[in-house]
Amino acid sequence: MACHTITLAHPTDWGGFRQAARTLVQAGVPPQEVEWHTPQTAARDLFSTPSDGMHCTGSPPPATEPGPVLRVPEAFVHLCERLVLHRNPARFALMYRLLWRLAHERALRHDPLDADRLQAHHMVRAVARDMHKMHAFVRFRPVTDSHGQTVQVAWFEPDHFITEANAGFFVRRFTQMHWAILTPDASVRWDGSQLHLGPGAQRSDAPPPDAGEALWLTYYRHIFNPARLKTTMMRKEMPQRYWRNLPEATLISELAHGAHERSGRMVEAAATTPRKRIAPLTPSHAHASH
Repeated sequence: MACHTITLAHPTDWGGFRQAARTLVQAGVPPQEVEWHTPQTAARDLFSTPSDGMHCTGSPPPATEPGPVLRVPEAFVHLCERLVLHRNPARFALMYRLLWRLAHERALRHDPLDADRLQAHHMVRAVARDMHKMHAFVRFRPVTDSHGQTVQVAWFEPDHFITEANAGFFVRRFTQMHWAILTPDASVRWDGSQLHLGPGAQRSDAPPPDAGEALWLTYYRHIFNPARLKTTMMRKEMPQRYWRNLPEATLISELAHGAHERSGRMVEAAATTPRKRIAPLTPSHAHASH
């Protein structure tokens, strides 16, 4: 049995996948005969050998006869554009399997409980959550570049390959600011007019805390309300793995530890009276107000 190994240009190479998948379907190559790789996964499998006597080729075969016409729902294309951002190495195999089945199983598009469809939607929801967390938990710190320009730099560690896809949100939100976001997978930089893409970085490439951040932590300590602390909900909305990159998270353990004691003191404290009492209206004043 022949095997076709497709190595895409990068982990989110949606264009390359789309072209290769279309060629494979037109050539009648079923999903079980295709192996999908990126340069990273190909390097890990450098010394692996195909099993069961399978012969692998590095590109899709030419179509020997016209295959099925590829007419897929637009929703499927949008699904794959997000699915390709997931870190699961099997994402390309899942996308091709769904494409193959859409071309050969007309009933698939009407079966919301299909196992492949459910898995794909589950993975897309995970990508959406990761993008939302990036919106919420990116923290910029100012640095001065070689031209004396202040650039706001942030470090973030996403679960999935969302850095480039998420850059538009920060461009729209911080259009007037020069900024850069560094992640292990990729980096994005906005110079005020153009977005620049770059390779991944390390945590040490990001700037350390500064004096302005210390002022923010002082403010955060003063506005913290122990009576409103819900630890379980906080960990759900702000997973603990993000804490190491959030300046305010350095205070969470300290403030949470004393929250119950502070709440008790607030409840037991005697009521205070206003410093200035408002005198009630006299009959003459009340008549004059009418």
